[in-house]
Amino acid sequence: MNLFQALGASVALACAPLAQTALAQEPIKIGMVVPLSGPFTSYGQQAKNGIAAFMKEHGDTVAGRKIDIIYRDTAGPTPEAAKRLAQELVNRDKVDILGGFLITPQAFAAAPVATASKTPMFVMLAATSGVTKASPYIVRTSYTNAQMAYPLGKWAAKNNIKKVFSLVADFGPGHDAEVWFKKGFTEGGGTIAEASRVPPSNHDFGPFVQRIKDAKPDAAFVFLQAGDSAIGFIKEAANRKLAESGIKILALEGFTDEDTLASVGDSALGIISAGFYTSDYDHPMNQRFLAESKTIDQGILPPNFIAVAAYDAMQIIYQTIDKQGGKVDGGQTVKLAAGMQIDSPRGTLLIGKDTRDTVQDIYIRKIEKADGRLVNRNFDKIPMVKDPA
Repeated sequence: MNLFQALGASVALACAPLAQTALAQEPIKIGMVVPLSGPFTSYGQQAKNGIAAFMKEHGDTVAGRKIDIIYRDTAGPTPEAAKRLAQELVNRDKVDILGGFLITPQAFAAAPVATASKTPMFVMLAATSGVTKASPYIVRTSYTNAQMAYPLGKWAAKNNIKKVFSLVADFGPGHDAEVWFKKGFTEGGGTIAEASRVPPSNHDFGPFVQRIKDAKPDAAFVFLQAGDSAIGFIKEAANRKLAESGIKILALEGFTDEDTLASVGDSALGIISAGFYTSDYDHPMNQRFLAESKTIDQGILPPNFIAVAAYDAMQIIYQTIDKQGGKVDGGQTVKLAAGMQIDSPRGTLLIGKDTRDTVQDIYIRKIEKADGRLVNRNFDKIPMVKDPA
């Protein structure tokens, strides 16, 4: 070895620890694509609050690496925005993990970005069944409409509900809910008396509620967009005294979340729904989650199922990083997440090993008043349900 080679080797050895230290100090970047303005602002804020609650409880460092959350606002439901923002996060910001994707078309649009870049993508809502099939790098921590509608239909048939009027929004998720409720209900011996689809842009529910009342079913299965549509239907059902006519309302997760209940008040009393989370759930981890959530965002927005899905996504992300010793390999992260079982504010959450989708208890809840506030009170449970689709 000549003098120059020796000097070069010495410099390389001296620099090696510095390089390792620099690597250890680089943050792990997680890019969150969520609506923080526009008609779905509350969805994005719920996800953001759930993430903040988790990080306040567990810190912002895993295996010696700081966690850096980068938010990008889709400003609405447009899939093009979600894909563009995901591409920017991967190519420009060099994120290690993608997350958010609360609306189904946005999750589908961004899926090719995750696949091409081999970036793990944690979907925190987007309830259409096929989402996890769109990319081998997608892990979902929320639910699917089929996962709720099918067991609700079976439960209804077993509980003296013989005839149902089905009313759903005329778009993909509504069609899923209609098909799977009907399947569960008719398999149990029930009959769909009539089925109707509502344009997503509809704001006048008077004619639809009157049709339900005239059909005289035992119950109406209703799937509408959360927010204005759900609020409009619930108020109209109360105005036309659907409950007084002996007609129950059956719905899925999100139809009677805390935002809706705050808008409709006692009009929601008695509504029965299937869901994976209610703030009324008496579980130690849920009590800790609720207490932590009160310190986030001044407690203005009560946490709902979206906040829980985001909180649990962070649980899984932290565990996969820790198991990799502070590294984030795309394929290994997804492999570690698949099959993982965690304790959650919802109870037990299992990520299916083959599906990368949720397996969880589905609760049957009824809107009641407790301590002066409306709550989704669990009164029955279907254990560890996976997506039947």
